[in-house]
Amino acid sequence: MASAGSADRYLPDTVQESVKILVVGDFGVGKTTMIGSVSEIEPLRTEETMTQASVGVDDLAGLEAKATTTVAMDFGRITLSPLTALYLFGTPGQQRFWDLWAGLSEGAVGALVLIDTRRLEGSFEVLDQLELRGDLPFAVAVNLFPDSVRHSRKALREALDLAPDTPIVECDARNRASSLDCLITLVEHAVLKEQAGPETPAVQKEKA
Repeated sequence: MASAGSADRYLPDTVQESVKILVVGDFGVGKTTMIGSVSEIEPLRTEETMTQASVGVDDLAGLEAKATTTVAMDFGRITLSPLTALYLFGTPGQQRFWDLWAGLSEGAVGALVLIDTRRLEGSFEVLDQLELRGDLPFAVAVNLFPDSVRHSRKALREALDLAPDTPIVECDARNRASSLDCLITLVEHAVLKEQAGPETPAVQKEKA
C-alpha cells in the first residue's frame, strides 16, 4: 500500500463500497495524528493555533507543548482493499464542538474512541456522548504515549464502564500499521453488531 502523500488522489475503479468511520476522543488524545498516519491522501485538517482565549477552557494538564487544536474536523481516506475504501472523520474533542457530531455521525458505521490513560477522566464524557447518539458501534483504542501508565483491559473496561463486547486495543497513533489495526478491529466489530441485529429488551436489561 502506498504511503501517505504518494498515493493517487482518486479512488481505483475497482472500489465498490465506501465505509465512513468517526475518530473521536478527548482533547489532545491523538486523533489528528492517527488520521495523518494512515491516510493515503493528504489529510484535510482544520487546526488552529491555540490562543489566550482557551486558557481556563481547554485543560492542558500534561499537554503543555500542544499549540494547535482541531476546530471543525480532520478527514482522511484509506483504500482498505480493491473493493473497499474507508473515509475517516476526526471530531474535535472539546465539549463546545460536540454539536458537530450530529452531522459527522450520519451514515457512519462506527466510531473509534481514542483515549489517553494519563487523562482518563476526559474520556467519560466522550463515551456518554456516544451513548446519546444511539446505536453507533464503537471500539476503544488506548494511545500509548511514552509516559502512559499501562492498565489491563479488565481494569479499563471497569473504569470506563464498557460493555463486555466492546473491543479494547492498544496503539501508537503515529504508526500507520498500529493505527490501521485499530480501524480494522472497529470495522469487524461493526459488521458483527450489524449481523447480530437489534438487541432484545432482555439482553439490554442483562447488560445494564
